[in-house]
Amino acid sequence: MIESFAEGFLLGLGAAVPLGPINVLIMSNALRHYGSAVALGAGAMSADITYLLLILFGLFHFMENPTVQLVMALGGSAFLLYLAWLIFKGRNEPIRLQQVGNPPILKNWLKGYTLTLLNPYTVVFWLSVSAYIATKHLHPIATVAGLFSAIVLWITLMPLIIHKTKHLFSQRVATLFSVVSAGILAFFAIGMLLNIMRS
Repeated sequence: MIESFAEGFLLGLGAAVPLGPINVLIMSNALRHYGSAVALGAGAMSADITYLLLILFGLFHFMENPTVQLVMALGGSAFLLYLAWLIFKGRNEPIRLQQVGNPPILKNWLKGYTLTLLNPYTVVFWLSVSAYIATKHLHPIATVAGLFSAIVLWITLMPLIIHKTKHLFSQRVATLFSVVSAGILAFFAIGMLLNIMRS
């Protein structure tokens, strides 16, 4: 059981740590508000849980429909481009701006949830995880617990480090970071569209 947890933890790190759309968004938000950044990560993790439940209840087969995959990919690309535009538009927003009222926690949770849900790579990841657990005869609950422990650790610690060190960033660096972040998101969106065209 401990071995299953450890393998799940490593799988979770493998899924959470690489630079992808969600991590770019989390980093960009963490410069301005820690809670919003964590909400993005929690939204992404909630989408992972949604897919996990679909697998557990045997409702995942509809995801193999090419039409469903096409709609997801197109929706995901459009949403990524929209988020890239939002980041680029707000590139000059001061990083030390005092928060007025409550931060948009729910809005950011929905961003993370929608983006991950519409990402076809999420589907591939969970299909791979379920196959990995089955072929290695791992304890499913312990493996999934390890996986989500790693994700929770990443989505709370990574934005905390960025938020606590934001005083080291000048406004010019923060603006450049926003421009680069927007460019990376646009790159992912275009890459997704190209994959659709090739397939």
